[in-house]
This record gives sequence, C-alpha cells and structure tokens, in this order.
Amino acid sequence: MQLLQDIIVLDFSQFLSGPSAALRLADMGAQVIKIEKPETGDICRYLYVSDVMIEGESTIFHAINRNKQSYAADLKQPEDLEKIKRLIARADVMMHNFRPGVMERLGLDYNTVKRINPSIVYAEVSGYGTEGPWNHLPGQDLLLQAVSGLTWLSNNEQEGPTPMGVAVVDIFAGTHVAQGILACLYRRTISGEGALVQVSMLESILDFQFEVLTAYFNDGGQLPVRSAVNAAHAYIAAPYGVYKTADGYLSLAMGNILTLASLLGCRPLEAFPQPADWFTRRDEIKTILAAHLAGQSTAYWLSILEPADIWCARVLNYDELMQEEGYKILNMEMVVKTSNGLNITTTRCPIRVDGHLLVSKTGAPVLGEHNEVIERQFGLVSVNSAVGI
Repeated sequence: MQLLQDIIVLDFSQFLSGPSAALRLADMGAQVIKIEKPETGDICRYLYVSDVMIEGESTIFHAINRNKQSYAADLKQPEDLEKIKRLIARADVMMHNFRPGVMERLGLDYNTVKRINPSIVYAEVSGYGTEGPWNHLPGQDLLLQAVSGLTWLSNNEQEGPTPMGVAVVDIFAGTHVAQGILACLYRRTISGEGALVQVSMLESILDFQFEVLTAYFNDGGQLPVRSAVNAAHAYIAAPYGVYKTADGYLSLAMGNILTLASLLGCRPLEAFPQPADWFTRRDEIKTILAAHLAGQSTAYWLSILEPADIWCARVLNYDELMQEEGYKILNMEMVVKTSNGLNITTTRCPIRVDGHLLVSKTGAPVLGEHNEVIERQFGLVSVNSAVGI
C-alpha cells in the first residue's frame, strides 16, 4: 500500500536513528532519497554489528536502508550543493542526524531551507539536544543508555549496570521522528505550513522509561532497586522474573502468589498471604520459586499454568522462535533483492493497514545508484546532458 505516495523525503542521516525513521516512511510508500557522501557514503555501510557482510557491506545497512534511493553528492562542492537545494525545493520532508552546527556550516539549516521551501517538514535528530553542556557529545546508543539510567533496570541487584543488547535508543528516536513527521505532514494538508521536528536521543530514551521515572518522581526520589534474584523489573512484585527449569527457562509476569502455591504444589509460598509481602519480600519468594521450578520441564509447568490463565511464557531463542506456529503465521520475514540480484531475508514493517502488509521487494541501494534517475526526475541536468549529447 502506498499510503505516502508522492511524498518525497530527503534523508541526510546516517547509521540508525534517522535512517530507521526514513525506513518507516519508505515502507508507507514515500520516495526516500538517501543523500550520501561520494566514495564512502553512509558510515553504516561499513560499521558492522557482526562479522556478517552482504556484498561487502554491513547487514544492518541492508536491513535499515531497503526500499530507498541513493544520491551521492559532495555538500562542500558548490555544484552539488546547488543540486541539493533544487531537490529541497521539491521535497516534502528533509531529515538529518548530524551534530548541532553541522548543517548550519553547510548552509542547510532549517531557517535557510525554509526560505527555499516554506512548506517543508524539516526533521533533525541529535544526541542530547541542541543546547546545554552535552550538545557536542556523540549520539551513540550505548552511551545514551549509560547516561539515561536505563542500564540500572536490567539484571540482578548485585550485578553492575547492564545495557540492553539492541540499539534501543536509536530505534526509539527514529520512531519518535517518524511520528513527528507524520503529524506535521497531516497539519500541512490543512494549513500548508511547514515545520521543524526535533528529537534528541536522550529525550527518546527518557520517554521510554516514563513508567519507572514517574515512580521515581513520586516516590521521594527513591532510586529503583532491582531484585536480587530472577530480576525482570525493578518496580514489580514477585513472581515477575525469568526462572530456570529442568530443561530451559520460564518467564512469569504478575500473579497471585497463593494461586501459584496451589497450582504448582509449592507449599512454602503459602507463607506469603499478604500482597504487600509480594514486593517487600520478593527475593524470598523468588528464591523459593526458583528452586521449585527447577524440578520440572518448562512444558510441564506450562501445561499447568496456561490452562489456569497464568501469565507465563517459555523463553525462546531465535532458532526455537522460528519453529513456532505463532511466529510463522505473522509472516514477519520477507525477501528483498539488491541491485546486483542478491536475495536478502529481513523483517518487514510491523504495521498492517486494512489487513494489508506494508512490504517491498527492493533492497538497499548501491552508493550513488540513483543519481542519474533522480537528476532526470527533478530536472537537475541540462536537456543535452539528459539525452546524452
């Protein structure tokens, strides 16, 4: 479905936060033109998240830049910059994730761009905002996890700060940018106004923690305290956590301890009849549960808990997940094809509209692959050049 058909997006961003937002717009049908530096392009082409490469480039580049066009331009060269400005005059959206001051030096800051195209939606992602003592710092995911307090929410109490194993700050910042862009595009259809959308990665990851931060703000500034055992959430009572079984792991969400005592045949849990104890004495409860659950298989416990509508789940790795019908029925995998004809399996956009999936078979572009096509589409070359004379 081409929900954003005829919307033109100029994406100057690199690596993950900005490109993830542009990816979602491309999934919705926008024409996303990725502006890249000649010869090197987006640093994500070579900044690997594993030792797996696709056509000599990183897997993450191919995953996050599918269904986009690549236009190579040296923004420090007057001729290339003039072409970019002519593209800006026709664009609906322009976005970047450079550090504060970079676009001003290039002459592509919002105030300048607005004079070229007053109705453009201009979006920028920064690490820590445009002002303050941190505005010059690199907006890198692990570093943002570190300063935002997020690393104190995972693992057990006696363990050190523990980051999440995915680029959660980048992806959430990209999600927020996409939301802001879509809202402003809607407003533009009514008023014709352009807009400046600004998201910092720090604000995004703080918003991600709105639940625990609200507890902190309203609890006299008490820091979150992780469970000593089987930790999964600093603010939730037992049995919330992940438990080892005889052959794997079982996750338990919120639940009534006395009900669990009866279902599991775990008499020691009967010593905790008061709901208040389920938080204040959660480590005692979890220790008892952990010892009891280790005596049987995950399937055995699920056969008891699931019919009783207890919130629980088997802990799966990727290999196990892929074998489950609950995964297969979602059709989350799709195959895209690069310009060189290589098929790549990746994940699709998770949004469905009127029952339809938002999918495209177009893979990530080769650096500068669409220069000629774009220059012809937007009249950036002379008539003689366009016909090869």
